[in-house]
Amino acid sequence: MRGTAYAQMECFVAVARHAGFATAARSLRLAPSTLSSAIGGLEERLGVRLFNRTTRSVSLTEAGERLLARVRPAIDEIATAIEAVNEFRDKPAGRLRLSVSTVPAQLMLAPLLGRFLAAYPAIEVDVVVSDDMREDIAKGRYDAGIRYGRWIAQDMTVVRLFPNSRILAVAAPGYLAQRSRPAVPQDLVTHNCVRYRRSPNEISRWHFKKGRKEIDIDVRGNLIVNNVDLAVRAMLDGVGIGYTVEAYVQPHLARGALLPVLEDWAPPWAGYFLYFASRQPVPAPLRAFVDHLRAHRSDLTRNGPADNV
Repeated sequence: MRGTAYAQMECFVAVARHAGFATAARSLRLAPSTLSSAIGGLEERLGVRLFNRTTRSVSLTEAGERLLARVRPAIDEIATAIEAVNEFRDKPAGRLRLSVSTVPAQLMLAPLLGRFLAAYPAIEVDVVVSDDMREDIAKGRYDAGIRYGRWIAQDMTVVRLFPNSRILAVAAPGYLAQRSRPAVPQDLVTHNCVRYRRSPNEISRWHFKKGRKEIDIDVRGNLIVNNVDLAVRAMLDGVGIGYTVEAYVQPHLARGALLPVLEDWAPPWAGYFLYFASRQPVPAPLRAFVDHLRAHRSDLTRNGPADNV
């Protein structure tokens, strides 16, 4: 690591932003021991303690808070200045950090990454797949996120990645052969359903819509997951009825491995969007990625998602 005052300040700001050394070290691509040494060296040079450290938490001291207030704008301004110089390169370079939920990671990101990296070999793409729909991309130091539209803050710039579709209940033919097929959403209470845990304290309810009629159902079942691929695998294996984005399971529907259930009750789905902070200038790697997505959106719509199970 660069043995400079700037490098130490950059480490200090990262630890303050992430409220921890391990996450800050990953964001800077440093070993935790290297980051810890940099902070220790800065504290020794300044003659003050900047962080209160315990085994469970890291927080700023009063001196640390005062230093952060003055240093963070300067660090951000330097990063912006470096990014401005990047515009003079023949090809954009740098790091692009993305926070992406599972479904769009498979539907849209996976099919495009190879072509993007081939077109821009000087860009390093760092993808974190997370189904935390309330992910704060600014706090996590991500350049952009890809998520379901309803969870995106209104102050973000958004780029549509996939057309409207439906949320569909589906099941394997073997499962339906052993049980009466549900005719209305209320019939699901007699079925084994593959449930999805949105957060540690929240299991998703299933929403259905037919004309002006809408209903939410608290389904029951002996499997709860927080991973979409695991849920689809369980549906294919006949564990029970699942509830997912139609486009995500389209290959399985096309070959008959899954069958739609309550299709006339399937609610509309607003689609997924790339989103990023409405700021200027947009980093060159992100701008290149947005242009690439816009150029190849039609390929995703035409070809559909990859068969990922």
